[in-house]
Amino acid sequence: MIEPLVLLPGFMCDARLFGAQILYLSHYRAVTVAPLSVGERIEEIASGLLDQLPHRFALGGFSMGGVVALEIARRAPDRVSRLCLMATDAQADTPQIAAGREELIVGAKSGRLEDVMTRMIGSDTLAPGPERVPVLNEVMAMAIDQGPDMFERQMRAMQRRPDQQGGLRHINVPTLVLCGAHDQITPVRKHSFMAEMIPNAELRVIEEAGHMVPLEAPAAVTEALEAWLNIPARLAYL
Repeated sequence: MIEPLVLLPGFMCDARLFGAQILYLSHYRAVTVAPLSVGERIEEIASGLLDQLPHRFALGGFSMGGVVALEIARRAPDRVSRLCLMATDAQADTPQIAAGREELIVGAKSGRLEDVMTRMIGSDTLAPGPERVPVLNEVMAMAIDQGPDMFERQMRAMQRRPDQQGGLRHINVPTLVLCGAHDQITPVRKHSFMAEMIPNAELRVIEEAGHMVPLEAPAAVTEALEAWLNIPARLAYL
């Protein structure tokens, strides 16, 4: 039986983030993109999604979606057959980072969502090259469609998220930790730490990408996901 794949998008993103991966992988397995739209806490979002998702599934999360994926894996380890963490972080906000989010929330709710998103996801968070502009345009289009209310809910969830480092050693399914070499938001060192903590996890660093790795390097991400999905679960820890 081919397991379904559930993908969780990042902050202010939707299914467009995974367009290339959906197009390819859905040729031979069910692929679902689950929204992070309900709840102001990571725990609430994870609980709501578990009520909707298949009994057992492969799970991939990008950025904020990776934070939710870790919570789902903690709550329902018997339902997650394999795990992919992309451009994400298992650490909670420091008090300084949490406080700094308040200014961003005020800005988004006062009609400056585009300016706030530009501050958060600027060209310096991506790999250098001509693809920066179209990638940033796609990110902005997704954010504008999500709107300021979604911005506040998701920002609150990130602001209050639990520290998940302690649960990494308890993950016992085939796990891929994937990031872009130029990612300054969740740098490679954070992914190296997660890969070291998760038993037998594989770390993949995409050289031609920054933070928005599924959009910046779609073919490389699709290839990495396909290889991860094809790891026989019974052989993963031999």
